Order: sequence, then C-alpha cells, then structure tokens
Amino acid sequence: MIIGLLTAVAASACYGTGSVLQAVGSRKSARREAAAASTTGTTQHGGPSLSSTAKAAVTWEFMVGTVLDFLGFGLGALAARMLPLFLSQTVISANLVVTAVLSIKLLGIRLTKPEWLSIGVVCSALVLLATAAGHEGNGDAARSTHWWLLIISLVLMIGGTIAVRLLGSKSAILAGLLSGLGFGAIGVGVRILDGIDPFDLPTLLADPALYAILISGTIGMYLHTVALQIGSVNGATAALVVGETVLPGLIGVLMLGDTSRDGLAWMAIAGFLLAVAGAVAVAWYGEPESVVVPEPEPGARDLTPTPTKTG
Repeated sequence: MIIGLLTAVAASACYGTGSVLQAVGSRKSARREAAAASTTGTTQHGGPSLSSTAKAAVTWEFMVGTVLDFLGFGLGALAARMLPLFLSQTVISANLVVTAVLSIKLLGIRLTKPEWLSIGVVCSALVLLATAAGHEGNGDAARSTHWWLLIISLVLMIGGTIAVRLLGSKSAILAGLLSGLGFGAIGVGVRILDGIDPFDLPTLLADPALYAILISGTIGMYLHTVALQIGSVNGATAALVVGETVLPGLIGVLMLGDTSRDGLAWMAIAGFLLAVAGAVAVAWYGEPESVVVPEPEPGARDLTPTPTKTG
C-alpha cells in the first residue's frame, strides 16, 4: 500500500509539473501566432487549429512537460495495479494542487482565497481516502469489457475531436473533461490488461485493452493541449480531474472488486466526493489568466486566445 501511494504521488507530481510547462509552451506558441498575424492559428469557430496545436507541442517547455507526462503515465500505471482505482486515480488527480502552486511562479497567476480553500479540501479528501482504502481487486474482467473499452476510446477520439473543433474557444472545460476521461480509461485499461503478470507478449498484443490505452492516451494528450491553449490552466486541470477520477473509481468498485477497509466505506465515499467537489470548486473559482501578446498589425485577424471564467 505504501509503495503504491508513493508511486501515485510521484505520478501526480510529474503530471502537475508537466501541465504547467505545457501551458507555458502553449502560451508561447500563441504569442508567436499573434505576432506573426497568422491566419491559420484558429478554426472558423475560434478554437486552435491542428497546426497551431502542433506548433505548441514543439516548444521546449511543452516537450519537457510531455516527457514528465510519459513518466507520470508509467508511474500511474504501476499505481493502478497496486491500489484501488478510486484511490490511485484520486491521488494522481491531486496534480491539480501541484499545477495550481506552480502556476503562481511560472504563469504569474494569483490564487484567490476560495481556490486555496478548495485545494485544502482536495488534500483533506486524499487523507480520508488513503485511510479508508482497502485492497484492490484482481483486475479480472470479461473479454467484452476489453472490447467495450476500445470502442469507448474510439468514440472519445472521434467525438472529442469534432466537439472541440465545433465549439472552438468555448470548449476549454469540455476538452479538459474529455481528456480526463481518456486518462481515466488508461487507468482502467492498465488494470484489466492481459499478458502483464506473467509477461506474455502475444497475449498482450492480442488484448483490445492495449489499443484502448494507446488511443485514450493520444486523444487525452491532444484534448488537454487544446484546453491549455484556450482556457485557464487550473480550470482545465480541474475538469480533467473530474473526468479521470469519477468513472474509473466507480468501475473499480462495481466491476473490478476494489474495496475499502471494513467499516470505513463511508469515509471512502466522503473522501471521494470531497476530492471531486474540491476540484470542481477550483474550476469554478479559477481566476482568468492573462496572456500578454504583442499587438497584431492593423487589419490583421486577432488570434489571441481569450481566457474565460471557468465555471
């Protein structure tokens, strides 16, 4: 249990630091797009284009953040196999705290008292969850569950991409939520993945859950990048927290045999609900972020991302 918790905390630190660095890279790319008066930086609905997102992804800050995300993914996968999903996913989702604190220094964001209070609620909820968590289930699931996870991942990839392109600049919170669902699907996929223990490569490659993990990770990364480009980093991360925590936690309890300690189910439920509520509160009270960009040339189309009040 202790090793699993430490692994989840390390994954959370990697994800949180990576999110802020990716936000720095995204905003640097946005400034360059605006300075060049580019007409390809946004879609007709005001959201970032694929080329704009690709340019954000090649800034050094974004690349370092991506490396941290991959490291966080590996650590999170280990934690998902050692802890109940409602605990591992919630601890990993506490990267919201890391993101909020680092954004003060790297993005110049000033957190309000309600935001600090919300962060305190999340931390308290994690203590409750860690105290109440019992043993993780054995991960056995019907083969149909593996196929359903793959189908859902494909729907998420296609539907999420279409949704953010149609909604444009209004899709920040939706993109964060959908990216969280993608990352949550990774946690479920890792738990049910065949061919891991003992390792069997043919079995692993034949498991639909493996491809669900790859698809979910890819679309989760893309949608999170979009959310960081057009919205508040804290709001986008808070929406991600809800997506990657609630559904995987429920699946772990209802389908995979995750349990709490005897007599402490109430504490696990309270901690889970408080963690989600705290994350939502950070999004609700999140202060809009100012992105300083050079003034475009007279007559040029203004492509500056317009931060919106989350919630």
